[in-house]
Amino acid sequence: MSSDVTKKYKIFNRDMMKCLAIFIMFWGHLIGWVLLDRNDGDLSVYYELPLWELALIFTSIFCPPVMFFFIADGYKYTRDRKKYALRLLIFAAIAQPFDWLCLHRVQGWWHTNVIFTLFFGLLALMAWESRYKLWQRIGLVVLICGATLLIMSDWMIFGVVFILFLHIFREKPKARCIAYMSLALLHCGINLFSLGSTPVVPLLVQIGTMFLMFVAAYLCMTVFYNGRKGKHPTFAKWFFYCFYPLHYLVIWIVQRIVNG
Repeated sequence: MSSDVTKKYKIFNRDMMKCLAIFIMFWGHLIGWVLLDRNDGDLSVYYELPLWELALIFTSIFCPPVMFFFIADGYKYTRDRKKYALRLLIFAAIAQPFDWLCLHRVQGWWHTNVIFTLFFGLLALMAWESRYKLWQRIGLVVLICGATLLIMSDWMIFGVVFILFLHIFREKPKARCIAYMSLALLHCGINLFSLGSTPVVPLLVQIGTMFLMFVAAYLCMTVFYNGRKGKHPTFAKWFFYCFYPLHYLVIWIVQRIVNG
């Protein structure tokens, strides 16, 4: 495919991509978390839903890969990586009480939000690109992955490895696609362990929807993203940081209204 043909598909700038991702995430979280709150965190209630509603909840999977991509992208372009990491850590801490408000019945009080995973993903990139020997860099990445397990941050090791793969294979499109899709298949395939305790058709709809969202996110990142900032990058940066804790708050308010 010629470069002129591919250019016409690059219709999303960075802010448009992020807006699309958080819009899809918000509606998936809103429907799913309100339902879980009503049923005291019982995940099995998902599999009693109409299949279209179950699929709609899991469209929220579109968002995290897009955010992983922008951590890898941001590592390359940010002026100060230490400030970038500190900003992620601060907003992860800000978002955490709101995460507990919405999800403590499902995840427990030890679970932490996905911004912590983004923070650890950025640390993994910094470790990987450091001047240490290869075995030392690998050891640091393993320790960072272990930290995500220790605090049970959302996406845990998967999030860090997605970010790392998107960075390492940045200039190798075929290898990046293979690595990304393999990791996506592994992440989705783990759900097959629920066979026997979960109805087959709803579980397959869940897995199918999740994988389609991984594919859609990858297409947006590689085919439709033009690499440009939006028109108001400073406003957009702080908006996206603030949106995550605020979307928890909005969902918690809806939970209280709908579920009493």
